[in-house]
Amino acid sequence: MGKRIGAGKRGRSPGRTAVLLGAGALVTGMLAGCATSSGLKINVYMSPEDNFQKVVDGCNAKAAGKYEIIYNKLPRGADDQRLQMARRLAAGDPAMDILGLDVTWVSEFAEAGWAEEWTGRNKAEATQGVLQGPLDTATHNGKLYAATKNTNVQLLWYDDRVTPKPPATWDEMMRKAQELKGQGKPYEIVFTGAQYEGLVVFYNTLVASMGGHILSDDGKSVVMDEGAVKALELLKNVSTSGLTDPSLSNMKEDDIRQAFQRGQAAFQLNWPYVYAAYAKDKKADLPHFKWAVYPAAAPGVPARTTIGGFDLAVSTYSQHKPEAFEAALCLRSPESQKISAINDGVPPSIESVYHDDVPLDPGKPASADNPNMATQYPMREAILAALKTAAVRPLTPAYQNASTVMSKILSPPSGIDPQATAAKLREQLGDALQSKGVIP
Repeated sequence: MGKRIGAGKRGRSPGRTAVLLGAGALVTGMLAGCATSSGLKINVYMSPEDNFQKVVDGCNAKAAGKYEIIYNKLPRGADDQRLQMARRLAAGDPAMDILGLDVTWVSEFAEAGWAEEWTGRNKAEATQGVLQGPLDTATHNGKLYAATKNTNVQLLWYDDRVTPKPPATWDEMMRKAQELKGQGKPYEIVFTGAQYEGLVVFYNTLVASMGGHILSDDGKSVVMDEGAVKALELLKNVSTSGLTDPSLSNMKEDDIRQAFQRGQAAFQLNWPYVYAAYAKDKKADLPHFKWAVYPAAAPGVPARTTIGGFDLAVSTYSQHKPEAFEAALCLRSPESQKISAINDGVPPSIESVYHDDVPLDPGKPASADNPNMATQYPMREAILAALKTAAVRPLTPAYQNASTVMSKILSPPSGIDPQATAAKLREQLGDALQSKGVIP
């Protein structure tokens, strides 16, 4: 599976002055690379994705010589991706046409004036059939600034030989883990507890599932209400229960995947990519690797799991905006999302794709060599159910600063003092929101 680095560590980057100083040299070198003698080039800048070139090739075939889309791969790390685009856009680089944005960057780039608003027929096509949660990530101040390329959502993963029935609530999961521990069986509850974006995602899920808010809906003020404090209490309780991994405060997505595959954990809260990894590493055990929606924070109240994914924006500095919008629409069309879902394991943002069981080669029956959504996404109904109640991360241009503040204050989770930690978050998030434009 083409796993993309999506929730990488959000460390501190050089200041805005350094960003602007470095931009000129980058643009000078890169502008030369965009001019060719063979027609119009539309440059798309996006994170590495193993089979995205197949999507690009398909869209180039549809363009029939009108233009050629060029896939420019950004660095693997999320911070490096964002920083490279920010440097070039800060200098008004016209070589950038389509921007592959992590869902947390859209507000930031829109506020800076770097992403063109989607209107008219482009907007209508970009929003048709898109699930509401993913669509929310592409908006800023009520306007659409990107088209959803793919989404993502975490599930609860378990082994039905250890746990025949998945727990419905956090209380039930912790009781079952304690029971398994007493029986000498795999018992750990593993999640992303390291000081990085993954911890923020996990906390945001707990907050939303408690009906709470970290920031106001418009992202302009700090809330940290009762639900946010209750989420801190749950995070503290599970982290100090003796039911997590001793290395919890250092664990990222692949660390928890490996802990589960080694037989240490009974419950893994992680992204869908783990299914393909398990199929590759433990094929004989795959029939027992099961999934369910996230456990609820309270009985009868569905969990609201934080979504991830990527959106496609058109740069305000593009000299070929009509063609860039057309190309972006093709790159995230239902057909393109299906190709990416099957080949790279990135969940679609368009609901109809989940029910499309036509294999990649429609002239042949579905098989391991000619897969369809059913064969590659057996967990698709759980993903779809989770997306319909999903939560988004706070939509604010200052998200980078806010995320850095939260990951630092929440780490290690075992050190949380719910009331004191909430007070610290209120104070420092308030400072983070004072930043203007793009946060370096």
